[in-house]
Amino acid sequence: MNEPQANPLAGAALASSAIANTAAAGQPPMGELVRGILVLAAPTSLIAFLQAAAQLLETWLAARQGTAALAGWAVVLPFALLLQQMSTGAMGGGVVAAIARALGAGKREEASSLVLHALIIAITAGLVFAVALAGFPRGILGAVAGQAAADAAATYAIWLFGAGAVPAWLANTLASVLRGGGRHALAARVLSLMWIAFPVLAWTLAEPAGMGLAGIGAALAAVSWAAALAMAWVVLRGGAGFVPVLRVRPSRALFTRILSVGLVACALASVANLTTILVTAELRHYGTAAVAAYGISARLEFLMIPLAFGVGSALTALVGRSVGAGDWITARRTAWAGALLALAVAGAVGAAVGLAPDTFAGLFTKDAEVAGIAARALSWVAPAFGGFGLGMALYFASMGAGRMGWPMAAGVSRIALAAGGGWLLANVAGMGLDGHFLGVALGISAYGVVTALGVRQVNWSAR
Repeated sequence: MNEPQANPLAGAALASSAIANTAAAGQPPMGELVRGILVLAAPTSLIAFLQAAAQLLETWLAARQGTAALAGWAVVLPFALLLQQMSTGAMGGGVVAAIARALGAGKREEASSLVLHALIIAITAGLVFAVALAGFPRGILGAVAGQAAADAAATYAIWLFGAGAVPAWLANTLASVLRGGGRHALAARVLSLMWIAFPVLAWTLAEPAGMGLAGIGAALAAVSWAAALAMAWVVLRGGAGFVPVLRVRPSRALFTRILSVGLVACALASVANLTTILVTAELRHYGTAAVAAYGISARLEFLMIPLAFGVGSALTALVGRSVGAGDWITARRTAWAGALLALAVAGAVGAAVGLAPDTFAGLFTKDAEVAGIAARALSWVAPAFGGFGLGMALYFASMGAGRMGWPMAAGVSRIALAAGGGWLLANVAGMGLDGHFLGVALGISAYGVVTALGVRQVNWSAR
């Protein structure tokens, strides 16, 4: 196998070697761990924020196409977010973890062979989204939001998923290959161009070209293809620190390396979206204003994901390398260093929102009733943002360790408390709307606590 002349593992490899040098005499110092995490987290965090900004502009552009188009865009949004979450953080995390563990164990040939298996998974998953949502958009979307919204969304969904699902999965999977090799900054450079170009192309196709909402879907498909091709060129030239071997017989063991983490993570991503759907269904009995108000609270809650993903993607790579090398002490300390960092940032944001809920609610709506209910929701939910950041960071660290049992229990705890506990507090304890919002806060907090309970020596050790 041909290897690149220069070793490009400047991210995770340098961070891991620095930690290893200081760990020889005992446990690695927390400051060294935090610096190593920040080196890898910065570029991925930048991409997360660029993506969030592009999606906010997408919302604005969809609204300009009219009320029917905005309703069509809204019904597609959960499916688009699920595709993004699965391909980037869930199955993508499984790819990062598998490659990082292989490299940490010095198994470069295995890392090279894993790329083919990751690509097969990506193409298969992309085709599932494409066939379901581009093949039967009116049936699936109509079951969610009614026929009028489905009709408005159909052409958009056909472009978005029919032309864009497979390249989106490929681009995010290949970016995960680079992150598994410690090349977070290289992956970020390619993806940043995608998210910078998308709003410009979307506006051009939607308005000057006259495609309307469908133009937004076509634009995302086009930039996804460009990103996938660029990422493939980088990876095939050895950008991840090794040249992938594509002429290899597929192996059940190598599929298992990825899927044992990725499938669990995909299930957890589905549970997170289901939690929001169930709570929304319970709130619809209080009227449209309550549903809209909870949407504002949920939107701010999910803005914690970009904050946690930057740190989390670094933790998956660094923890994976430590576990691959058999150094579980460093793996656990690295996980907790990143988790405390995410807790501090998300907790600070939650404190700011919780102290001024009316101000933040007013940024999203001018409707006094909606703003008032949203402020009530944020006063309960925002203080729990820190727990969400903690849980997300340790969830990504658990991917690197290949220990997904406790994160799965955490996801179940979250949905049980948010939906079931909220219903009991609202209807049995007589708290009404506040009971639902308290249930959401308890669910988020439980997610962080249960995930943290799993990152202990009894669970994180060689077996």
